[in-house]
Amino acid sequence: MKKNILWIFLLLATAGNSQTTPIISTDTASTFTNPLLVVGPDPWVISKDGFYYYLHTTGNSIVIRKTKTMTALKSAQPVVAWQPTPGSANSKNIWAPELHYLNKKWYLYYTAGATANLATQRTYVLENAAADPTTGSWTDKGQIGDTAANFFAIDGTVLEYKGKNYFIWSGHISATDNTQRLYIARMADPWTLATPRVEISAPTYAWEKIGTPNVNEGPEILQNAKKAVFLIYSASGCWTDDYALAQLRLKKKGDPLQPSHWEKAPLPVFSKSPENSAFGPGHNGFFKSPDGKEDWIIYHANPSAGQGCGNARSPRIQRITWRADGTPDFGVPLPLDKRIKKPSGE
Repeated sequence: MKKNILWIFLLLATAGNSQTTPIISTDTASTFTNPLLVVGPDPWVISKDGFYYYLHTTGNSIVIRKTKTMTALKSAQPVVAWQPTPGSANSKNIWAPELHYLNKKWYLYYTAGATANLATQRTYVLENAAADPTTGSWTDKGQIGDTAANFFAIDGTVLEYKGKNYFIWSGHISATDNTQRLYIARMADPWTLATPRVEISAPTYAWEKIGTPNVNEGPEILQNAKKAVFLIYSASGCWTDDYALAQLRLKKKGDPLQPSHWEKAPLPVFSKSPENSAFGPGHNGFFKSPDGKEDWIIYHANPSAGQGCGNARSPRIQRITWRADGTPDFGVPLPLDKRIKKPSGE
């Protein structure tokens, strides 16, 4: 009888809510709570062959966790995939690792520098031919970037589009201008660019300019069922509570290398929620539920105001849905410690 009452309650609760409202209940078997880990800035997830592979910024190495379900991430054993050679150009401030499967091999894209001086931060690539990226060995493929514009470059990701791969990152226009802009270039192979970089976004709205310097960073790709391409990025300084997610949309049949083919949303698409203990939500990734029926976002946020870019940032997940016009609806950051329905298929 109790089970029937619970189902009636859930049906009534969802009947009056929008599609983006999650089911919250006391059922511990089919629900979970955020955060997934106590610490986890710049989280990233990719799934392959029935497993999820999770990474986040550690600062001094690259660590991978392998899990069958994202809500069981706390139980996944961390595996140190790579550590730098002391004193090398990529030995300091190791940030934002991303794992991609390209040309039947695994590639790790990450940011690192030579010194504590952040001006040396660049993007680098590692390669692994093993079927499971927590096994095998990683080969250092060196720095990836535009050799004619070798300036500050962080947060690299890959867009696979119409049979071609594109590298997207956040960087500076020169050695003296420290505004962070988003750049794209077509890739010749997973560690080499085939074209010069092209700027596709710079901080233009007031909500993108909170904190100095002004920041666009953390670009990530999201596609809907019709393969429309969205680039979700983080705007304003991560040291502020107003770090938030913003959106570019590639025009239908657009050319990713044409700046005019990217349309910027005039407002942030996901921002702080003090009442839900979410300050500075950003630097996200996306993944499908185990049965492939749902789209989910993973992001970091601070539980309290004024905590900045440190290890108070924890990884959180929630379902996203799609509006009638094909754009993603992220809703608002969900409350901590509230029971949320698990991804479909868990």
